[in-house]
Formats: sequence, C-alpha cells, structure tokens
Amino acid sequence: MNKPITILLAEDEPALGQIIKESLETRNFKVLLCNNGEIAYESYKNENPELLVLDVMMPKKDGFTLAKEIRRENDTIPIIFLTAKSQTQDVVEGFTIGGNDYLKKPFSMEELIVRIHNLIHRTHVQKTSKVFHLGHYNFNFPKQTLQFKTENPIQLTHREAHLLFHLITNKNEVLDRSLILKKLWGNDDFFNARSMDVFISKLRKKLKQDTSIQIINVRGFGYKLIC
Repeated sequence: MNKPITILLAEDEPALGQIIKESLETRNFKVLLCNNGEIAYESYKNENPELLVLDVMMPKKDGFTLAKEIRRENDTIPIIFLTAKSQTQDVVEGFTIGGNDYLKKPFSMEELIVRIHNLIHRTHVQKTSKVFHLGHYNFNFPKQTLQFKTENPIQLTHREAHLLFHLITNKNEVLDRSLILKKLWGNDDFFNARSMDVFISKLRKKLKQDTSIQIINVRGFGYKLIC
C-alpha cells in the first residue's frame, strides 16, 4: 500500500476543518489540522507535509503571511488557499505570494480533492522530468542544454540552467524575485538583483526563435514565463 500523502490543513472554523480532514482521510491522505497560522507554521517545520491547504483569514497569523514565510524556505510545495474573499485583488495577491490554486467558500469537497490530486501529479512530474518541452525548444536540465527544433543544442551556464528550470517549473505563474535570488545567488541585495536581470536578458535572447515564449517582468514581484 502506498504511503499516504501528508497534507497540512490550516482552518480556524472547527466544523469545516473537521469535515475537510475526515473527507481527505477517507481518500488515504494524512491530514495535519491546525486552527491558526502560528500552529500551522510549527507543524510545517516539524512534520514536512507535501501539500498545504491554507485558510486566508486565521487568527494570530493569516494564510497569506504564513504562505510568504514558507515560500522563503520552500518554493516548490503546492499551496491551495481557501477563502471567503471574492475580490479580484485578493485572488491576485494569493497567486503572487506563491499560491498554486484558490478555492472560494463555499466549495464542494470533490472539487478540493480534484485540485489536490492535480497539484500532486504536477509536482511529481516536475520532480521526475529531465527534459522539458517549451514551445519549439527542448531543455535538458541535467545536461544544461537548450535545443531549438533540430538545431544543435547550445550549452547553458549553471546559473542560466537553474534559472530556466525554475521558470519552467513555475510556467505561467509568477516566480518570486526575492525567493529565487536567495536560492540561486544567496541573498536578494541590489547587486544580485541586477545580476539576475542580466541572466534573464540572456535567456530571452536564447529563446527568441520561438515568438510564443515570453519572460515578462511583473513589477515589484518577479518574473513569469509564458508559453
């Protein structure tokens, strides 16, 4: 029998939290239920969950704040936000922080479960993929090469390859500028930020043969690879 996937559920409504927990456990998930953001953060550090389901409005530490703290340490764990908020700016903020999905209350348990399975599958594919297909390009991450159609592959530098890897595995989502600077450059100071801008420019030039591919600057937040 496969080992259950561990989900951290942060929800301050006791009845709703218990319903979600029990529903997920019947699908062979292990659920860590926390009723505020501070407890949830401690549970995240101690239990190493594989996916987060975070209510936005929680006491002591809200879901957005919790997600920001976790994203500084982990830029790959899937995050689903649960919220009663419906304004567009709240949805945008959730995705900008690093959320992968967003469910507005009330929602059906089946919808939540489908979204959880989709995110887990996508994360697994990202972790196991070695060659990525991006438009008319093939990107071989282990070999650090980029090939357009049947042309000869070009060699990328170590940092170019890792930056492109993070852009591809977060394709069509905002890649947090501060997070990737700390991960690849060690810190997010001004000089490293300018260095990353140079590497982004180099990648744009190397991808310019396929006009369907864009690396756009999301001012104040980071970059987004669109294909």
